[in-house]
Amino acid sequence: MEKYIDIIKNAYFGYWNYLKHQIIFPNNWDNYFYGLILISLVVWGLEIVFPWRKNQSIFRKDFWLDTFYMFFNFFLLNLIILIALSNTAAGFFDDILGVVGLSISNFQLFDVDNLPLWLGLFIFFIISDFTQWITHNLLHRFEFLWNFHKVHHSVKEMGFAAHLRYHWMEPILYKSMLYIPIAIIGGFDAQHVAIVHFFAITVGHLNHANLGWDYGALKYVFNNPKMHIWHHVKHLPKNITYGVNFGITLSIWDYIFKTNYIPHDGRDIELGFEGDETFPKDFISQELYPLKK
Repeated sequence: MEKYIDIIKNAYFGYWNYLKHQIIFPNNWDNYFYGLILISLVVWGLEIVFPWRKNQSIFRKDFWLDTFYMFFNFFLLNLIILIALSNTAAGFFDDILGVVGLSISNFQLFDVDNLPLWLGLFIFFIISDFTQWITHNLLHRFEFLWNFHKVHHSVKEMGFAAHLRYHWMEPILYKSMLYIPIAIIGGFDAQHVAIVHFFAITVGHLNHANLGWDYGALKYVFNNPKMHIWHHVKHLPKNITYGVNFGITLSIWDYIFKTNYIPHDGRDIELGFEGDETFPKDFISQELYPLKK
């Protein structure tokens, strides 16, 4: 037990020192704090210059709520619980494997450090994105998980910051699902992983932005605003039960597994879910909603 307490303490103080350093000494290109701000400002600027829904306010409905979610989920959530919980779970998992004489390295199929950097990052990106696509499907298919995911789908006017409006339980599920697949391909240098993360953040922001783009032929590879708007549609056809367009960064998985759905220009469709009229409007109530359910 003392070991796990030490893991929690080290995780908390380690991340707190890391976050302080990121904010006070922004001297590295892989600074997530200012990187998120820069990406957000650029995509917001594109929304202002090239608005798809021209009658939508620059400070759209729930703009400030989503901005708070963005920083809370990306930084404060890690500080409060996520890093400590993740490190503790990883330590516990390693101890369980140790009982039967195994370690996580026994599951490793190959070491990306032995591959060219571009190839290792590409494999990491493909595996992580596909795993997240599967996880996103699960969030829609099981009522227990859907009650958490409703927070994200409570967005009524789409904008870049809606990308990071989600319940704190979601990253726990995503990270849990990613643990084994990522362990299979070995470790990465944090700076190299930042390349993939910044790319994913940018695409995610664009997917939720007030932009009418689909990237032409690349729409069959990359998720895009015109595709993702239909993922948030309130009224699905009767023949579709769990949702459509589950892609995170890549759209290709939806085309492969036939979950793609873009019947027409979705610029003015109603967003949300059945019964969202009674869904809580403030942060605390939204966080407590699935627990009450």
